[in-house]
Amino acid sequence: MAKTVSLLFGVHAHQPVGNFPEVLEDAHQRCYKPFIETLHRYPDFRFALHSSGWLLEWLMTNHPEDMALLREMAQRGQVEFFGAGDMEPVLAVIPHRDRLSQLAAMSDRLEQYFQQRPQGAWLTERVWEATVVPALADSGIRYVMVDDYHFLCAGSERAALNGYHTTEEDGRRLDLYPISEALRYRLPFSPAHEAVGYIESLVQEGDGAAAIYFDDIEKFGIWPETYAWVYEKGWLTGFIEGVLASSAIQSRHFAEHHGATRSKGVAYLPTVSYSEMGEWSLPAPAARRYAELVHAAQDKGVLEQDRPYIRGGIWKNFLTRYPEANWMHKRMQALSARLAQLPLDQVRQDLVQLLHEAQANDAYWHGLFGGIYLPHLRRAVWHALIQLERRLDALQERPAATSGDLDLDGVDEVFMKSLSLQAVVRPDRDAALIELSSYPLAQNFADTLRRYEEHYHERAKRGAGAVREHDGDGIASAHDIVRFKHEILPQDLTPDARSRGLFVETWTDYEMKRPVEYQSQVLQGGALLCLGQAGEVRVGKIYAVSENQVKTALKVAGRGRLSTRLNLAMPCCDGPAGRYVVNGEIAGGFGQSFSWDGLGEVALEDHYLMGAIRLGVNPPARIKAQPHYTVSQSEAGFEKIMQAVELTLTWEVDGPIEITAQLEVRPLA
Repeated sequence: MAKTVSLLFGVHAHQPVGNFPEVLEDAHQRCYKPFIETLHRYPDFRFALHSSGWLLEWLMTNHPEDMALLREMAQRGQVEFFGAGDMEPVLAVIPHRDRLSQLAAMSDRLEQYFQQRPQGAWLTERVWEATVVPALADSGIRYVMVDDYHFLCAGSERAALNGYHTTEEDGRRLDLYPISEALRYRLPFSPAHEAVGYIESLVQEGDGAAAIYFDDIEKFGIWPETYAWVYEKGWLTGFIEGVLASSAIQSRHFAEHHGATRSKGVAYLPTVSYSEMGEWSLPAPAARRYAELVHAAQDKGVLEQDRPYIRGGIWKNFLTRYPEANWMHKRMQALSARLAQLPLDQVRQDLVQLLHEAQANDAYWHGLFGGIYLPHLRRAVWHALIQLERRLDALQERPAATSGDLDLDGVDEVFMKSLSLQAVVRPDRDAALIELSSYPLAQNFADTLRRYEEHYHERAKRGAGAVREHDGDGIASAHDIVRFKHEILPQDLTPDARSRGLFVETWTDYEMKRPVEYQSQVLQGGALLCLGQAGEVRVGKIYAVSENQVKTALKVAGRGRLSTRLNLAMPCCDGPAGRYVVNGEIAGGFGQSFSWDGLGEVALEDHYLMGAIRLGVNPPARIKAQPHYTVSQSEAGFEKIMQAVELTLTWEVDGPIEITAQLEVRPLA
């Protein structure tokens, strides 16, 4: 037989649940639309497509004309649709029952829209754990995509990774296609003729060999420089025409290849994702050491062969790196368990949909693309969690006050709730509010993020050129581009030493500034009493929730200055819809800094949320207000992102004093 290679070409389209409509529209105009229109002109070019369910629904609603082209390509057999979890969860970190419901929801959606029920599935961020095999197999999935790096980490030979292998778990079989890293880095960054030539170099005797590509469609138009390169300069057209003109390349579907060839043998893969994720998931010191090992291997010329054995962390490390992600995750798990315990006649599709949205992966992690640093993505998760909890409470009432170690940190959190509000205190040394959720507004006002040390901050401190050195023709990948969207100052990169929760106290006795550290907490009659000290000064703090208010009382005796800090997550952030109101007058926006002396009340109005918080204090305090920013990296460069409004309340103390602070959450008229 003639030497041939099957090109198995797939793309993954995804936008996070809760992303801004203007971002989705821009992505469609620069990527999804021109990609679909280009491929529609070449019926003989076979491709696979996975789109997350939330994005697919948005496209169906907002761009039916382009979806009609996609439906036509499905009818003529040009496109094979891949399944996955409907709202793009990392399957490995949600319960088995939810894996099944997420996979079924996506398959049902594809069957409804395109009359295809998928045989293949996309793994979110290519996060592989063997525990996902049973759910995938039981959902009718026959094969999934992983990286060739996954196989190399198991000791496989790269030359053998031109077809699928078979694994099993708990008696279920699943086939695994290894995505070629060499193709991922060539498409679409190398000139089209070079990419086609590389695929032709993979030919072998017979028809079993495959060049396997499956990667983000956003590389074809959204990544820096790619729109001009892929469409205006004709890369995609040149690539497709080069493939179709080649006698050595067969454009095939995964399903066609899978049905016509046999497995290359059994394989068991370690828990792993793509290699970059291994670096991103490590804490900064460990990530720096990992980078040192990679560079050392590169200098010795052994990186290519040793990279699988210089392995970083796993995706679940993000839940240990970021307590904020862990708290969302454990709240999601607890609500999933409550939903699963409902009688079947009470389980409605809207409840399942909310749970699925709360499991969307993006807000739980961070790398070049992960979105825990993006407040609107976390807010989408919290919006779903709070709505789901409210509806579950209506079906199964909870006590007004409970406690338990939900996030597995060795400390029993205290939950205090009313019909309108839930406040959660983590009774550690800060004894701060870590959640303040309004049920009517579906907003967690404690949903902020600490300023963490990130390993890439070293590059931000050094500064960098716009682009790292790039060899040959083509364009640079987003992984190789270093840009600055904002001016980054040294103080912007200083990690937080304490919680970014609400009511974190500091005592200053004119000689030394000390954190107030709480040692004991007692839950009495629905209120929480916390006892702490700073040096020789003892401080008492009481929390209570009533209707739409959380009340805090502080008692201290001594001479000095007592401060408490609150970080409030306001959806508008530093946008034009958020403002401070003092004495009935608009003082300014959340992105500004203010200081008021002897103030007893301030309101924070968020017209994006259509809600407000009124802070009342007695006795009046000196109130300092400023935005809290973090620095993170995205494909667009280093950027400062406002996470919360930071309010610091200060009182001069001379003898025993009792201070009260009250937060009232209400909708705007």
